[in-house]
Amino acid sequence: MYDICSMLTKKQKNLLLFINKKIRSTGISPSYEEMKNSLNLKSKSGIHRLISALEERGFVRRLAHKARALEVLKLPETASANDIYNSFSPSVIKGGLDTENSKKNINEIPVLGKIAAGTPIEAIQNEVSKISLPEELSNNGEHFGLKISGDSMIEAGINDGDTVIIKKTNTANNGQIVVALIDDHEAMLKRIRRKGKVVALESANKRYETKIFGPDRIKVQGVLVSLYRNFQ
Repeated sequence: MYDICSMLTKKQKNLLLFINKKIRSTGISPSYEEMKNSLNLKSKSGIHRLISALEERGFVRRLAHKARALEVLKLPETASANDIYNSFSPSVIKGGLDTENSKKNINEIPVLGKIAAGTPIEAIQNEVSKISLPEELSNNGEHFGLKISGDSMIEAGINDGDTVIIKKTNTANNGQIVVALIDDHEAMLKRIRRKGKVVALESANKRYETKIFGPDRIKVQGVLVSLYRNFQ
């Protein structure tokens, strides 16, 4: 069976999407063993043939001087947002509901304003409100909230008007969604990738371009752990 838009077999497409997700989440290509297991193949020879086919069609390329390293050049037009992105699955805390859970909320954290693409750091330094959280979410380190403005992370399940819950830290793993401070001036909520001497800040919306920076220009302020959504 072929993907009409890209002329890939189902196995070729599934392998391509698996490789893409692995690279996006870890920064490195999956091993042949991982690829074999992901497709439930009996031998690695089938993976070699699939990769060769993807390479011939211009979807991937092998990186010289790096054993088994691959780079994804493009994805099928029929790939969904969930296929493309290593999605954050938000743990949503319902707001505005008088439930038993809300009565048990005993911890409060500050909400430090709204964050959008290129928010001046001054805009998120002062407390504008507080939100109550279940104890299990806030008893492990220091947290703060930020109100989301815009749709740049919508394909990661983060909507305009949500309040994201950020755990304070100055380190993050490849693929985590972070609050990143750029040049000590602008703050952004993006997915972070480090490759060599560059840092990429990715939106979760295909309409927004990935921004590339030198490592000395980016400071991680915290990582996303949950979000608060008002259903009223």
